[in-house]
Amino acid sequence: MPDRLRVEVAGRTLELSNLDKVLYPATGFTKGEVIDYYTRVAPVLLPHLAGRALTRIRFPNGVDGSSFFEKNAPAATPSWVHTETLPVPGSAKGRETIDYVVADELPTLVWLANLAALELHTPQWQIGEHPDLMVVDLDPGAPAELRQCCQVALLLRDRLADDGIESYPKTSGKKGMQLCCPIAGTQPADAVSGYARRIAQELERAHPKLIVSKMTRKLRAGKVFIDWSQNSAAKTTVAPYSLRAQPVPAVSTPLTWAEVAAGAAGKRPAVKPYRAAEVLTRIAEQGDLLAPLLDGGPELPG
Repeated sequence: MPDRLRVEVAGRTLELSNLDKVLYPATGFTKGEVIDYYTRVAPVLLPHLAGRALTRIRFPNGVDGSSFFEKNAPAATPSWVHTETLPVPGSAKGRETIDYVVADELPTLVWLANLAALELHTPQWQIGEHPDLMVVDLDPGAPAELRQCCQVALLLRDRLADDGIESYPKTSGKKGMQLCCPIAGTQPADAVSGYARRIAQELERAHPKLIVSKMTRKLRAGKVFIDWSQNSAAKTTVAPYSLRAQPVPAVSTPLTWAEVAAGAAGKRPAVKPYRAAEVLTRIAEQGDLLAPLLDGGPELPG
């Protein structure tokens, strides 16, 4: 295969490079396969990225090599890539603004994949708006694992439902899980984060041997940390269907509640790290399990 390949993607001309380069050495998964995955998953992924400032984690030498976070649009960004200039108060690099990439079309997604931007992370808000998502991250502290995450996810689901909040589970693609909740988009991030914190503290009091709501790492052993702080305006969460930097090409994968219940009961490894090919098969069979996130939701209780 040539080192560089000129292609047309939805009316845009892109030059792809080093398609045979292995980015996941343990499985031989190449950059070409990364681009193919993101191209095929685009119909369900792009709606979850649209309108959101995108943070990427790039792995130019594969998941075993060095990586870097990238928020600013890189040099030589094509003129057709959608960017938005946003303020970044308190930036560690002294910047007043950042030119964020917004991935709202397939050519942009292919361009990012060609840059080895394996991981795609978004905030809970669309540009210029209040958060329209509440995300709760479930992080197990060894020896707790995904089974305990599933148990906590069920407790959270039922507690949120008491307030009329629907929740939708997904794997992080690593060791944990997230619950994603569509909300009205009428409340500031502080209010969303405050509500998530109150629920986490309430569940910690009810299940102190299983749940911790404090960020102190020494408190997490054998418990599941409910990370309510993901709803800070400055935080991002890995996007649904994003690849992760793991030995295998794992994906942050939407789950059914039946799978979560099976995982909680230890009946099957229902929340294992699903690989790219498995995720494409799941989409063909189930569609986008997180499509309801795009339809909005209620205001959170005060």
